[in-house]
Amino acid sequence: MSELFLLTNAAEPPVEIMPALGLLLHTVRTGPADMISFEDASAADAILVDARQDLIAARQLCQLLRRAAPQAPILAVLTEGGLAAVTAEWGADDVMLATAGPAELEARLRLAIGRQASAVPVAPDEIRSGELSIDEATYTARLRARVLDLTFKEFELLKFLAQHPGRVFSRAHLLQEVWGYDYFGGTRTVDVHVRRLRAKLGAEHEALIGTVRNVGYRFVPLKAIDDGRRGPVRDSEAAAQPPDADGELAAAANHASGPVRVPGSSREG
Repeated sequence: MSELFLLTNAAEPPVEIMPALGLLLHTVRTGPADMISFEDASAADAILVDARQDLIAARQLCQLLRRAAPQAPILAVLTEGGLAAVTAEWGADDVMLATAGPAELEARLRLAIGRQASAVPVAPDEIRSGELSIDEATYTARLRARVLDLTFKEFELLKFLAQHPGRVFSRAHLLQEVWGYDYFGGTRTVDVHVRRLRAKLGAEHEALIGTVRNVGYRFVPLKAIDDGRRGPVRDSEAAAQPPDADGELAAAANHASGPVRVPGSSREG
């Protein structure tokens, strides 16, 4: 017999949310989804998240629980229509329909609790790339010692891209992952947030968010070269661009017998 913690904002009792709970011997405690008791969540053998109504809020709750109570398996309770919205980004250990029978519920609980008991400790909730660090637990991002003043969506967008370095995501994919599958705004929203992110990263680090023309965006980690650092290219085509006039003149200066004066250029860098 296990102790289950059901997080829901519904007024009905647990047996009406999931009838199979009334046919098993597990102890079920309930709590409001918007006022989480992490002490209760940590003490439970498994956490059930009521995701039948508000999928966006349920996803955010699963992600929060994964950070705050990593030792307890999380199972999302959904309607059949909600299954299409679940991805690995939720952080849930398993999903089940609210109409699942007692045998299925018992098996899923047994497997989830058993897997969690044998799991290895997880790494700290921090993403690092060169001078950039992203702390998922405190929702802060830093460049060196400077804390970036990011909005929630800017932070989520930066974090998602940094979690998949080098991978290119279309604007539509980023809308689904960061804003949610039921967001009705256009893909222009992604462009606006990328522009704001680059401005806050500053000229030295703005190219961490690379553009792949006609496709979307990707995270481009900084790479060390010898004793210095080279900024990443913003566009995938940049590496194929021919040397500019300044570059050719600078190269010629290394071989000239006397100093070579490099004229200024009106082209933007």
